Amino acid sequence: MKKCLAWVLMVSALTVSGVHAEEHGDYSRGVLEKAGNGFANLTTAMLEMPKSVINTTNQSNIVYGVFGGMLKGTVNMVGRMGVGLVDLITAPIPTKPIIHPVLVWDNFDVDTQYGEVFRLPKEYE
Repeated sequence: MKKCLAWVLMVSALTVSGVHAEEHGDYSRGVLEKAGNGFANLTTAMLEMPKSVINTTNQSNIVYGVFGGMLKGTVNMVGRMGVGLVDLITAPIPTKPIIHPVLVWDNFDVDTQYGEVFRLPKEYE
């Protein structure tokens, strides 16, 4: 049952995060993208663990990569889950992404970074 639920959540996250509603206005598209990204980040945050181990190992050595990468991955996993939850709750306010890369699998070689919170995109300023 848990595996089935995990697959449903993963497929839903990939489907929702890929929504490109050209027929909707900028506001509607912004709300859909933010909600989709929030759901995807909330459900796929555990991918921060292998991402951080791989990136840290490539930047240093295998020993530090495994132990330091696990620690960094845990911190980024909790951060990505928090950002996903905030994005889902505040989806009606289409702001710029807080986390970069926006989705864990975007630009996998880049370490996760956090930016300004609740900044409006240029078209709303």
